[in-house]
Amino acid sequence: MSTIRIALLAGGWSNEKDISLKSGKAVYSALDKGKYDVHLFDPAHDLQALMEVKKDISLAFVLTHGNLGEDGCIQGFLSILGIPFVGSGVLSSAMAMNKRITKRVYEQAGLPTTKDIVLDRNNNFLVGDIIEILGRETIVKPVSEGSSHGISLCQTEQALAKGIKNAFKYTNEVLVEEYINGQEITCCVLGNRKLETLPLIQIVPKPPSRIFDFKAKYETASSDEICPAPISASLTEYAKSCAKKAHKALECSDWSRTDMIVRNETVYLLETNTIPGMTKNSLFPLAARTAGLSLSDLLDGLITLCLERTSSD
Repeated sequence: MSTIRIALLAGGWSNEKDISLKSGKAVYSALDKGKYDVHLFDPAHDLQALMEVKKDISLAFVLTHGNLGEDGCIQGFLSILGIPFVGSGVLSSAMAMNKRITKRVYEQAGLPTTKDIVLDRNNNFLVGDIIEILGRETIVKPVSEGSSHGISLCQTEQALAKGIKNAFKYTNEVLVEEYINGQEITCCVLGNRKLETLPLIQIVPKPPSRIFDFKAKYETASSDEICPAPISASLTEYAKSCAKKAHKALECSDWSRTDMIVRNETVYLLETNTIPGMTKNSLFPLAARTAGLSLSDLLDGLITLCLERTSSD
C-alpha cells in the first residue's frame, strides 16, 4: 500500500488560531509516520505552497478552528483544489458555525433547544423587552464565533447590555438565549451513513466560572470533565440520539461534537462543532480514551471515514 500523504492544516486567521495550532501539534505527533507522510500548513501564509503540491496530497486534515477555517471557507478552497478532506463540507460547516442557523436546523429536525432572540447591529432593541421574553438570567453569544469568545452570563439589565455590547465586537449578529441552569454535557459522533457515538462527557466549570467559557475550556484545572457522564442510561441514550440527529440534520461528515444542557431529565441542544478541538485538554480525545481508543486510533478512524466517503462520491 502506498503512503498516504496528508496536508495538516492548522492556524489560520481567527481568534482561535493558538488553539488550532495546539490541535495541529497534537495531531501531528499522534499520526503514525509509518502510515502517513504528514506536512503542516498554516493557511495564514502557506496557501500558495499547498496549491503547488496539491497533486501530491492524498487528503487534508483540517484543524482550523473559527472564522475562515471552520465556516466553510477553507473547505471551499480545498474543494476547488480537488483535495479530499476530513470533516464536513462547505454547507455543513457554514450552517454549524452560525448559531442562529444551527438552532433553526435543530428546530426543523424536532430537536429541543432553548428560547432565544437574535439581535442585529443595525436594529434597535430594548434590554428590558429581552428579559421579559427570556427571563432574568440570559446567555449572550456572538452568532459566528467559537471557543466561547464573547460569551456572557447575564443576571441584570446592566450586565445584559454590557454583554451584548461585548458580543457585537465579534459579529454583526448576537444571540441571546434563556439561561438553563443544568448539567452541561457533550456528545462526540463518528461516521457518515452509519453513525456511532463516544461516551458522553459532563463538564463542570470551577468557580468563578459558572459556564464553560474560554478560561474553563483551555486553562488547566479550570473545569472538571467527567467521562462517562453520570446521568441515567435512558437519558444517555436520548442525548446520544439527539447528537446523531443533529449530525444528520446539519449534514456533517466524518465527525462532530454536539453540546447540550440537561435539566430535570430534559435535554436542550446548544451547538454542534464540525472541527472539535484536539489539544491535550480537548473533549473529543477524552471521549475516545474512555472508549479505549488512543489518539492515533481515533485519527486512523477519521482518515478511513474520509477516504471511504470520498472514494464513493
